Amino acid sequence: MERLDPRARSDIYGRRINRAPAPWRVRGVPYASIMLGSLVPVMLIADLMPLAPSFGFLLLLGWRMVRPGLLPLWAGAPLGAFDDLFSGQPFGSAILLWSLAMIAIELIETRFPWRDFWHDWFTASVLAIAYWQASLLVSGASVTPTLLAVALPQALLSVLLYPIIARMVAALDRFRLARARKIN
Repeated sequence: MERLDPRARSDIYGRRINRAPAPWRVRGVPYASIMLGSLVPVMLIADLMPLAPSFGFLLLLGWRMVRPGLLPLWAGAPLGAFDDLFSGQPFGSAILLWSLAMIAIELIETRFPWRDFWHDWFTASVLAIAYWQASLLVSGASVTPTLLAVALPQALLSVLLYPIIARMVAALDRFRLARARKIN
């Protein structure tokens, strides 16, 4: 059996040991993904009523539910301001609603620390529907039964998309925490 030189052994294993995740990924991936999610409904074409839910808000919920301590409580305000710039809602509506959602999630987490996926899905669904209704009220449109019937698919889609959003957030979290590779 051939013995390796200690320097060669450290070179073989040195590429994998003591590698930390890239700092830009650790800090930037959650915020960048939420901001890109806020841009998705702008890219989709809608005739009279928007059918795509607020993907930025769903990603905010996903990050907050999948990684509870990652986003600070105040993160809803600047991310909501970014969403307000592109959503067409009155400026300040997403700032208020996203901040209230972050506070509500914080209260739920302190009250029920033993949550599982079904509880998270239920919480995200309630918050998404409340956000949808509050957005309708804040937009200045007259809320009629016809408007609610036409906009209902957006609310149902946001409820049904949460498991996909949670899986996507988990994949983004794995990318965020992946170790940096040293290229020689």
